[in-house]
Amino acid sequence: MQIGIIGCGKISDAYFNGGKHAENLNIKACADLNFEAAQAKATEHGCEAVSIEDLLNDSEIELVVNLTIPRAHVEVGTQILEAGKHAYAEKPLAERLDEADKLMAVAAKTGKRIGSAPDTFLFGHSQTARKLIDDNWIGTPTSGTAFMRCAGHESWHPSPNFYYDLGGGPLLDMGPYYITSLVNLLGPVKSVIARTNRARDERIATAEGIKGQRIPVKIDTHTTGVLEFANGALITMIMSFDTHRSAPENLTINGTHGSLNIGDPNNYNTPPKVFCPGQADWMDAPTTHPDNARMIGVVDMVDAIQNDRPHRASGELAYHVLEVMEAFDVSSKSGSAVEMKTAPERPAALPLGLREWTADSSL
Repeated sequence: MQIGIIGCGKISDAYFNGGKHAENLNIKACADLNFEAAQAKATEHGCEAVSIEDLLNDSEIELVVNLTIPRAHVEVGTQILEAGKHAYAEKPLAERLDEADKLMAVAAKTGKRIGSAPDTFLFGHSQTARKLIDDNWIGTPTSGTAFMRCAGHESWHPSPNFYYDLGGGPLLDMGPYYITSLVNLLGPVKSVIARTNRARDERIATAEGIKGQRIPVKIDTHTTGVLEFANGALITMIMSFDTHRSAPENLTINGTHGSLNIGDPNNYNTPPKVFCPGQADWMDAPTTHPDNARMIGVVDMVDAIQNDRPHRASGELAYHVLEVMEAFDVSSKSGSAVEMKTAPERPAALPLGLREWTADSSL
């Protein structure tokens, strides 16, 4: 399948590089509001740089990956769908649920599919964790923790302001990785109760090139809450840009027979670890699926379109994750738990025996 990319910023390299490994797609063209940025990526990765309008009018391109900033996800996604193409977006699906409603309505009207990052839950270590839970290694999941704690991004990012503007913050930035992974492992979230705050109203950048720049903080930068899942599991979640140093606990699920440490759902660069009573310490679990990397969600989506099956990194999953994240703010302001209105099925586990960068039909 011929695909295009709109948005040629920092994250685009991961998609271009992933596309080079895929057997079922080809990145034909890329576009950006800054045409020079598109030209640079096209030269580096061997595709054509075109205007956004020309990319959307290209009849050979059937799917477009939307790597624009979060504020533009719905606008650009709508343009993609109305051009008669399937849309796959970087996370989050939208900044607000009401905006996501509009995007989902356009998809329904046009009959085109929506996919969305993160696709990290399709990486080998995450799929291994899914199999461990499904095979009852830790018994029935009952509780767990999901922690992402850091001091923010102004120490390394060249343009960090949007992280502290409306539509930014640690939850919308990093929450999709954790919540998507949890829904993959446990199923849908039933309710959320949460509190949020911020450490300060202004930050000083220390990254090279912008050192000393003052960044106004317009959103809460520390969120903590409890996610109640439909299966009864309770997950304590903290997403914070206000932590100067923390232990790398990341994501852990506790069950009736043991515990599963899954690592960082943004990278999955370490194998899952299992601990059951009677063991001396955590045990590394052998990986059951190929590693893969960003773009595997698009590979799976293309395979699903070509074989008329549901794709895993779906708009419905991303919508549910956005609903959960929005509930943190609603719960914090109201002081009450927020019940979810959506309850998507867990994405199907990847089958065993796949090669890297392939999906179901390759078996």
